Amino acid sequence: MEERMENTINVEEIFAQNVFTMAKMQQRLSKKVFSAVQNIYDNGGKLTKEEADEVAHAMKNWAVENGATHYTHWFQPLNGTTAEKHDSFLLPSEEEGKTVMTFSGRDLLQSEPDASSFPSGGIRSTFEARGYTAWDITSPAFLKESGAGKILCIPTAFYSYTGEALDKKAPLLRSMEVIDEQTRRLLSLLGKKDIKKVTPQAGVEQEYFLVDSENYLRRSDLKFCGHTLFGAPAPKGQAMDDHYFGAIRERVGRFMRELNYELWKLGVPAKTQHNEAAPGQHELAPIYENANIALDHNQLVMETMKRVAENHDLRCLLHEKPYEGVNGSGKHNNWSLSTNTGENLLDPGKSPEKNIEFLLILSCVLKAVDTHADLLRQSTADPGNDLRLGGYEAPPAILSVFLGTQLEDVMRQLIETGTANRHLEGGVLRTGVSALLDIDRDTTDRNRTSPFAFTGNKFEFRMVGSSDSIGEPMTVINAIVAEAFSDAADRLEKAKDIEIEVHDIIKENFTKHQRIVFNGNGYSREWVEEAHRRGLPELKTMAQAAGALTKPESIAMYEKFGIYSKEELVSREEILYDTYSKSVHVDAKTMIDMAGRQIIPACMQYEKELAKTVLALREVGEVVNTEAARLKEVAGHIEDAQSALNRLVQDCEKGENITNSRERAFFYQDVIKPDMQAVRTPCDELEKLVDKRMWPFPTYEELMFEV
Repeated sequence: MEERMENTINVEEIFAQNVFTMAKMQQRLSKKVFSAVQNIYDNGGKLTKEEADEVAHAMKNWAVENGATHYTHWFQPLNGTTAEKHDSFLLPSEEEGKTVMTFSGRDLLQSEPDASSFPSGGIRSTFEARGYTAWDITSPAFLKESGAGKILCIPTAFYSYTGEALDKKAPLLRSMEVIDEQTRRLLSLLGKKDIKKVTPQAGVEQEYFLVDSENYLRRSDLKFCGHTLFGAPAPKGQAMDDHYFGAIRERVGRFMRELNYELWKLGVPAKTQHNEAAPGQHELAPIYENANIALDHNQLVMETMKRVAENHDLRCLLHEKPYEGVNGSGKHNNWSLSTNTGENLLDPGKSPEKNIEFLLILSCVLKAVDTHADLLRQSTADPGNDLRLGGYEAPPAILSVFLGTQLEDVMRQLIETGTANRHLEGGVLRTGVSALLDIDRDTTDRNRTSPFAFTGNKFEFRMVGSSDSIGEPMTVINAIVAEAFSDAADRLEKAKDIEIEVHDIIKENFTKHQRIVFNGNGYSREWVEEAHRRGLPELKTMAQAAGALTKPESIAMYEKFGIYSKEELVSREEILYDTYSKSVHVDAKTMIDMAGRQIIPACMQYEKELAKTVLALREVGEVVNTEAARLKEVAGHIEDAQSALNRLVQDCEKGENITNSRERAFFYQDVIKPDMQAVRTPCDELEKLVDKRMWPFPTYEELMFEV
């Protein structure tokens, strides 16, 4: 790779070279079959057997010409990662000792992975193995390069034998069809009958940490848990604010260069790269895409980050909170709605108070977020994000919407007087330097503390964790907004005067759901108290949030639109409880191992050396107050650590014996997590005291600053 990266990269030449794009299909397919593919891409439908065979043959030929020997149905099960089973194109020839490379339409359209080995929440038992993957024609096939060679990856959705979705993609695709239908229905009632398709768009900002491979491999917590379980603060963290947007180090720059190269080949429109707030933390952001493709591309971004990092003797950490006391990592999920005519439905225009269509859509979004705040919070729930949300570096675990001063002013006018006849202007920012142009000031500031912020022509959902799939958050946003659009359309269809009814809906939505709007500092304690007074839910942990899936209102909404069945929701709740327990259990067992076999023995060795020093000095008549005090302090922390460790071991045994998944999850939340903190506290104090040469693994200083 380093050899190939010597010359200047021609981005236009390499972009999407490993993707079986529509343009490549058009070159290789008959006009009739290409037209059928394009129609299904735009409007849905199914290929005939003959059409599927032709597409498969063309796809195989392209893949083989580019060096592929195997193909896989690439899917996204409910464990949050991606999955693939490789099959070669090889087929015995009628001629002895020969073979042919073949790939049929059936091979393309569906496959049969083992469904019993993936999380199913009780839908599939261990002995019930059959499951199916179905080709997602709306997301292009691509070639993935790895140690296994070039593999043709066919994006698919994953279903159980009995038809339930067992992945992140199928519900997202369902929700995209629902919001398309309900948005067009609403727009048609407003007089826009020419809109043929509405597509949710997503732009996914990905934060991550890099750490030196050697240091990574010397820490069991990073290897097994993806984050540190112990660690005293480094002398310098992010207090000086000198890492954010700072000059990119050479080693990191080489990683970023190769990362871009690999992503561009996969058609991922990686655009922005920079240092983030914490030492060793960085961000990559792409250009907006269809939400379904953005989902696939973000999974590829995370996979590629991990793979490319190893080429530079680095490891990529996607955990939401790799280090205690410094900034965690999120995945800012930018969402908007685009029509086939090129209109962004979240663009307020120059005079938002006059843009009735926009105000109706905006009011429906507020209604959706307020009504289903718990579902939105649940869509971001994982054990790592529990450590990040509300940590004064990320939004709190409370949903609120930032509108900005201009739109909030319009909303207040409508609530108070029933009409809006003005909007605040952005104006001009005077630079005060004759050689510099004055700057056109935006109509509103940005709010980095808001979990759901309007940022000019889109909403930025900032709650999503860095390691998470965007599938569930996007599904929830699409679903709840579609429900609000449906409610509005129901009223308009019955209205005698649509113009008056639209006005009434806008005012009613703004009035009833204004409690969800907050433009202030979401990090402040005062906001948390105010949110409680407003009645906004605060779900601090994954275990607390999981139940939102099976509330009657949630089930009714999802079943109404066919996005989830009740059985699918119950299974996902079960998976969340199980995932939480298992994740915390792995953390606890790793902590037990590190404290019991590394930290405490090393500290006891240091204690022994201190005791020898005290005795030796006393024998020659020296005063040993300092040495004796250090010995006493170390001994006290060792005693505290061992006592806490014993309690953690005992409680982990209790947790393993709890059979009810919900009860087990709350046991790990309420008992095991505090137990772990009790072990960590004295161990981190010991790190500050013990001879650095005797500490058994790399410290925060080494992890964050040796990159």
